[in-house]
Amino acid sequence: MSELAGQRILLGVSGGIAAYKAADLVRRLQDAGAEVRVVMTEGAQQFVTATTFQALSGYPVGTTLWDAAAEAAMGHIELARWASRIVIAPASADAIARLAHGIANDLLSTICLASEAPLTLVPAMNRMMWAHAATQANVATLLSRGATVLGPGEGDQACGEIGAGRMLEPLQIVAALAALSQPPLLAGRRVLISAGPTFEDLDPVRFLGNRSSGKMGFALAAAAAAMGAKVVLVAGPVNLATPAGVERIDVRRAAQMRAAVLQALPGQDVYIGAAAVADYAPSETLPQKIKKSGETLDLKLVRTPDILAEVASHAARPRLVVGFAAETNDIDTYAQDKLRRKGLDLIAANDVSAQGIGFESEDNALAVFSHEGRSDIARGPKRQVAGALLALIAARLGASA
Repeated sequence: MSELAGQRILLGVSGGIAAYKAADLVRRLQDAGAEVRVVMTEGAQQFVTATTFQALSGYPVGTTLWDAAAEAAMGHIELARWASRIVIAPASADAIARLAHGIANDLLSTICLASEAPLTLVPAMNRMMWAHAATQANVATLLSRGATVLGPGEGDQACGEIGAGRMLEPLQIVAALAALSQPPLLAGRRVLISAGPTFEDLDPVRFLGNRSSGKMGFALAAAAAAMGAKVVLVAGPVNLATPAGVERIDVRRAAQMRAAVLQALPGQDVYIGAAAVADYAPSETLPQKIKKSGETLDLKLVRTPDILAEVASHAARPRLVVGFAAETNDIDTYAQDKLRRKGLDLIAANDVSAQGIGFESEDNALAVFSHEGRSDIARGPKRQVAGALLALIAARLGASA
């Protein structure tokens, strides 16, 4: 195998029982053609010795920031410049947290801050630690900065529990890294994405909105940029970090989103309408707060613009127009009807009533319909699902070139 020929991989090993798998990973990476050097945290050394990794890699192993011999030549900077990719496997909850918050208190975290090399994390931890809101927020932060996360897998854990948190097997990691090393699928493409909800104001303090978090749209933007695309992201009111390399336009109302999308439309190769645009808006926004009076309140609502259908029929229509259908029942029927009625090329449907993949969730699963058939994307983190959807989009772009 030579899928990783010419790659200089700095393998960071953090504390956890899965550190033993990293020894096999060194050999598998070398078999794939990569040159590997290893840096261990103090915690990792409680599970596997540096001698093991030195014997396998053929290079001295970095274990401390306070190595006088190495740091005389600023060893951490030398390693940071040497690496063409940094892979942390296993990536513990602690290592992920320190990287997300920019803490540089050991050799590995300092190298990560000092390097321009792409960062890949392979998490391994107890299932409750992985599911904890703090860990998920830290992962989301690193993803928004351009990091790649592989896994975790699901199954039996060393602690005796069963669930998500297992480190991927070395061959799985090598295969994923090989895929990342391929020419970017969307290199040279221009992708326009709308994401998040729209808020339609009733008065200065109230609005009509929905539960969309924008996470799927932002995951698509991050993944598209990582695949080499030039990405414009039109975002409704969400509290999410702008993905690395993405141009962001913030809007609030459906009319503002329409204006921003149409202005950015000329020259785009793909439009992905992932936003949950309000279907109706108040006929007027009152200048003062509506006071409580009577048992009922009558509101007059008017239809908002159908951005997706307008893009699909626009003179500057991109080569591919992709919609989303967030449904709670009869998903296939509604999605295929929307595909035909709005003149789309693809529509990605998801069941927002399903536990764990609805609004505000970290995971998703999609049924992707075209005029030729259906493709299913299995449940996984939204960044992973986004990558799978963009791979389908890239394949269609290539077929129509």
